[in-house]
Amino acid sequence: MSTTPVKGAAPWIAFAVCCSIWGSTFLFIRMGNDTMPPVWAATVRLALAAVMFALITLVLRRPWPRGAQLEAAVWFGVVDFGVSLPLLYWGEQKVPSGIAAVLYATIPLTTALFARLFGLEPLRPRIVIASIVAILGVWLLFSSSLGGTLDPVRLVAVFAAATTAGLAGVLLKRAPGADPFATNAWGHGIGAVMCFVASLLLREPQVMPQGEAWISLGYLTIVGSLGAFATFAWLITHWPITRISFVSVIVPVVALVLGMLVLHERPGSTALLGSCVILGAVITGIVGDQQARNRDSAAAERG
Repeated sequence: MSTTPVKGAAPWIAFAVCCSIWGSTFLFIRMGNDTMPPVWAATVRLALAAVMFALITLVLRRPWPRGAQLEAAVWFGVVDFGVSLPLLYWGEQKVPSGIAAVLYATIPLTTALFARLFGLEPLRPRIVIASIVAILGVWLLFSSSLGGTLDPVRLVAVFAAATTAGLAGVLLKRAPGADPFATNAWGHGIGAVMCFVASLLLREPQVMPQGEAWISLGYLTIVGSLGAFATFAWLITHWPITRISFVSVIVPVVALVLGMLVLHERPGSTALLGSCVILGAVITGIVGDQQARNRDSAAAERG
């Protein structure tokens, strides 16, 4: 089931919010990995967020999803929070952030393929080309830090995290329109249970966070989950999923800008070139896609 894209500034603002927030979460995940076992950290984050989402839903008297929307929310929770998130937390222990960003840059391409497989959107050549160019841009962005010995198992884990993240958005898009807070209450709750089981199987120590661990956990819970995932769930209803998927390639650019502003980092010319390539791909994929859809709609009306 698809929806007609909403015109105006609201979807663009929501898209920018997701890009801005997720541009900083990779850093906080790595901070959390230094203070807590990774999958257990994901468990605590998801459990806290699930409670907050449920309380917001009850206080605001929002409707809980039913039928197809409930099924979509459940699958979103299983795939995105129960599979993708713990794989990312675990894999990032040994995979440099640059490599992780390149692997996550594949999300627009895999999303386009999944959207076609589930019959949500046709496989548009413009989106495919823009997705491939974006991967090249992210590779250029991090080309100076892609060397060294890598753990192949952790590498596969991060790639699987990226692939399942793309699939999760498509699964949620199959029945859009549910309240974003209620949807995330279900999704985060299911993910928390699955992460807890995975943490037990990995024999991680289940200890409550202490001291600095709360900084990472608090940011990821309140900003990363309540802010970004509620916005993402709303955006799913108002934009094509292939367009939303380009968040994953803008995130590294946001991280680069934050590094320049906050940490006074000086990226090389190749990194700046990669950023330009990424932005060009995004403009081609999003703006060009909108123009193509407008032409198709006008042609259909004339026909």
